Amino acid sequence: MWVDSHCHLGFEGLRERVDDLLVEMDRSQVDAALCICTTMEEADEVRALAYKSDKLWASVGVHPDTEDGETERHSEPSVADLVGRAQDPKIKAIGETGLDYYRLQGRSLLDMAWQRDRFAVHIEAARQTGLPLIIHTRSASEDTLRILSEVGQGQVGGVFHCFTETMEVARAALDLGFSISFSGIITFKNAADLREVARWVPLDRCLIETDSPYLAPVPHRGKTNQPAYVAHVGQALAQLKSLPAQVVAEATTRNFEHLFGVKVRDFSENS
Repeated sequence: MWVDSHCHLGFEGLRERVDDLLVEMDRSQVDAALCICTTMEEADEVRALAYKSDKLWASVGVHPDTEDGETERHSEPSVADLVGRAQDPKIKAIGETGLDYYRLQGRSLLDMAWQRDRFAVHIEAARQTGLPLIIHTRSASEDTLRILSEVGQGQVGGVFHCFTETMEVARAALDLGFSISFSGIITFKNAADLREVARWVPLDRCLIETDSPYLAPVPHRGKTNQPAYVAHVGQALAQLKSLPAQVVAEATTRNFEHLFGVKVRDFSENS
């Protein structure tokens, strides 16, 4: 019935419980989930998780917040790295990628050129593979949209995940051919503006997600999030759009199938 378009099952606290999480998905009528990669170092593990079930798929990419730390080093991906890993049949997207200027830590926007360069690498990998981009943008929507337009040149698509931006950014993302994914944030009391955006975005361009282990929706807020909880996001979206939950479930599942080139379930009996 439901699909989680964005979760981090490779993160500590979830990867040890994948078998249990799959059982919970079944109980909550969650038919599929996309496991998101954030570093090249975890790419093999995320891909392996996807092979645990025909309900799981994976992405490959490096999160914009990923930097070399004092105690560990992260590989910077090349286009060839991403394109090569994307040949695996379980890999259905490039990312998550994008820009994040939320924590500049004293740096200027000029100092974030490395992030913009990495973003361009992911865009080119998506162009070469034909796979959708999973976009993360925070406090950087102007540059995110500009680079997508300039580098992508209308040849790439994908989804703005865990959308928290304005109506204007949503309109620009749709104009570029991207879908928009809503998370448990739309169930939070302080998210009235975002709920207006969710109400406005056409249903055929909407996805839903958990962003597990973060942002658990009401009534689980404060707990570790998991794909089974995406049902609450879908139900909240249905209420915002004054539609039956089944209609939103089928629409967002079809949108997921179309964007990521997978088959989740057969709706022929209901069509």
